[in-house]
Amino acid sequence: MSQSLSRALQILIELGEGERSLDQVAASLEVHKTTAMRLLHTLEADRFVRRDDRQRYHLGSRLFALGAAALSQHAIRDVAQPHLTRLAAETGGQAVHLAAYENGTAIYLAKVESTHSVRMYSRVGLPAALHATAVGKVLVAGLPPGEQEAVVAGIDFRPFTSRTIPDAAGYHEVLARTREQGWAEDAAEHEDFINCVGAPVRDEAGRVVAAVSVSVPDVILPRDGVRALVPQLLAATEAISADWAGRSS
Repeated sequence: MSQSLSRALQILIELGEGERSLDQVAASLEVHKTTAMRLLHTLEADRFVRRDDRQRYHLGSRLFALGAAALSQHAIRDVAQPHLTRLAAETGGQAVHLAAYENGTAIYLAKVESTHSVRMYSRVGLPAALHATAVGKVLVAGLPPGEQEAVVAGIDFRPFTSRTIPDAAGYHEVLARTREQGWAEDAAEHEDFINCVGAPVRDEAGRVVAAVSVSVPDVILPRDGVRALVPQLLAATEAISADWAGRSS
């Protein structure tokens, strides 16, 4: 990959996390401001980036179109959506996510927002931390052993909260438990006040193709209350798996 292309992609990833100034982009790329400005102007000309009247940069309209096209190409999303909506309703209006593994990353493909005023930070199209989210653990646990080992070796184990898994040894233990019990848990490991359970969606050969999670603020349900939602979660993922296998056959 060329250096300019790599830097342009890094800019888009940065802007996916929020608006940035020219100085912030240059600092992130570790380049002079003139280099950052040249890249930004190129991206702006093709509508991949837009600049507001405060000289702050945002993702542009062309990326929204590409993002919508990318999501539409994930057929599992269409198969899962009615089940996700039903699961959210059956669990009392909790947030429900669908995620898939893609080139070393877990990506949120769909989200049913919570009906409660307290909500978690997550957006469709953004990555989910592999070591700190229920969907991340489910997806990594479902990888073939060799690929799984390579993925775990590449995780930096960033501590999002005091409960985040700190190292590969602890993570391997969690992955083994996830495979054994058929679901994973995020016990306030990504956000301090959010507990979450996740389970796999499988194809007709039993391979994990996606993961579904239910996330609940601790002011709504305690951790044990979230765990009590696992039977409903598993019923939903089994239904999605059956529909997916039927569609693929």
